Amino acid sequence: MKKLKILGLVLFLVGFGIFNSLFFIHQYSIRQVDTSIYLSERQDSLFHHLSEDFSQEIYFSSFSFANKLSELIDQINDFQLKRYSLTPDEINRLTELYQESLTFGMIGIEDIFDKSEPGQFKANAFKNFGGWLEGRTFSNAEELKTSIEAVSENIKLYGVINQKGIDRYKKKDLLYTLTKQSTFGRAREHNLLMFFLSIGLSIIGAFIYVIIPDKKQQQVYKSSISNRGWLGILTGTYLILFYIILYYFPQYMTGWVILADPVSMFIKGSEAGPFFLYGLLYTISILVMGIRMLLKYPNNRYQQIRTLSVMFFQTAFAFLIPEILIRLNKPYFDFKNIWPLDYDFFFDSQLNELLSHGSLGLFMLGWGIFLILLGVPVLVYFFGKRWYCSWVCGCGGLAETLGDPFRQLSDKTLKAWKAERIVIHAVLVLSIIMTIGVVYTYWTGESNFLGINTYNLREAYGFWIGAAFAGVIGTGFYPLMGNRVWCRFGCPLAAYLGIIQRFKSRFRITTNGGQCISCGNCSTYCEMGIDVRWYAQRGQNIIRASCVGCGVCSSVCPRGVLKLENKDEKTRL
Repeated sequence: MKKLKILGLVLFLVGFGIFNSLFFIHQYSIRQVDTSIYLSERQDSLFHHLSEDFSQEIYFSSFSFANKLSELIDQINDFQLKRYSLTPDEINRLTELYQESLTFGMIGIEDIFDKSEPGQFKANAFKNFGGWLEGRTFSNAEELKTSIEAVSENIKLYGVINQKGIDRYKKKDLLYTLTKQSTFGRAREHNLLMFFLSIGLSIIGAFIYVIIPDKKQQQVYKSSISNRGWLGILTGTYLILFYIILYYFPQYMTGWVILADPVSMFIKGSEAGPFFLYGLLYTISILVMGIRMLLKYPNNRYQQIRTLSVMFFQTAFAFLIPEILIRLNKPYFDFKNIWPLDYDFFFDSQLNELLSHGSLGLFMLGWGIFLILLGVPVLVYFFGKRWYCSWVCGCGGLAETLGDPFRQLSDKTLKAWKAERIVIHAVLVLSIIMTIGVVYTYWTGESNFLGINTYNLREAYGFWIGAAFAGVIGTGFYPLMGNRVWCRFGCPLAAYLGIIQRFKSRFRITTNGGQCISCGNCSTYCEMGIDVRWYAQRGQNIIRASCVGCGVCSSVCPRGVLKLENKDEKTRL
């Protein structure tokens, strides 16, 4: 059995090694891509003019290729800025136009600019971006010129780049798309074979490894990967780098994404994107490590059903159904994802997408609102937050399966508990403010809400909370801070569920203090950082807002002191 376990580890490492090698072994050339599909006629003409040498070269690194591509896009923007931005002479003439009266008006603007296409663009842009100056009287010419220069800068930042150039959002998508389309080599030609040799071998190896139990009960404490040893730090570093590339530099991972193309073509009828690959790896991790959980608690019916539940919801609701909906030309929609965890649910793009798909889109919108307003509080009242955090949620599913070997690393100190309460509720408040702002903008068209630019706010929330916190820190820190970093400190939905559970729920964990021998197993294995033993020693029921009802504390208790219950709300305390 030991040799078989070693074989599984070897197969996993071989597959994992091949997977990582595919990050580097592809070749890249832009000459095989029809860039006119992705660029406007003017942009495409500029691109070919600027990229004569680039189009002839073959690159052997996605880093060098994508970085050169980024430089070319910046050159296109620079060219467009010179062509369509206001010149110093035009700014001076605008100033002279109102220098005598010092009162601004739009009459005579067309005379400042020539009749060419760039001139007409400048005139229209100045009217659009300078509307706030209409009728305003200035104290002197210098103040007038300063205001006109401010309008000119806004035209550069929000007019020329958005309408004639390539803004940063389009640039990110363009870098990824062109890099993937430019990728070639034998690994791409035989991507199905490479999928088996990398991801396939990793699955087989991991499966063999996890189905053979460890004889030593305390192996988790001795393992370098699960006790913050060098292997754990290396694993955490790898996960952090993976998430940084996934969220911020997807153009560098096209060699990996190509592996998932055959699976994506089979499921949704189109090539894979970076988040399809991520969803595939995410689902595989939950399935393989879910089997490990099933084998870890063979005689515990609660753990068996709970683990099967997260495996099912991740595979069906989070991965397959949304992708199949895309194949059917329907909106991408995860029926189990709930605001504010699904923070972009009320974004204008999402609302427009749903409303444009008739009755199905309206049903999806209504379903999401129903869960927020009624589904969540009713289910938490009867079952506690465990119905979602431990049975349905994909974040919780990954934490309970892939993250299970790290659960003992969660900080149980009072200081950590205080920080947890401050941070998670701050994120909840921020998500509410951000959502109110984007809905306000959607209905009114005004981008400022209470003095805050709603576009900047939602962009910052997506960058820092949706990506950096939930992804980079939330999963990358498993080997460093335990498997529920995001759930404990960042998830706004967990905060919403927790408030209801704390004050209005039938769920609790009862304790029999007379049977407690203070072994500490319950506290050690609590992934949410709750010092369960403290409650058990005093015979106090546990109704903490952070408790996700995973039941592991009850499973590892040698005396049966702890019991998960849904009883009369009034008897919880």
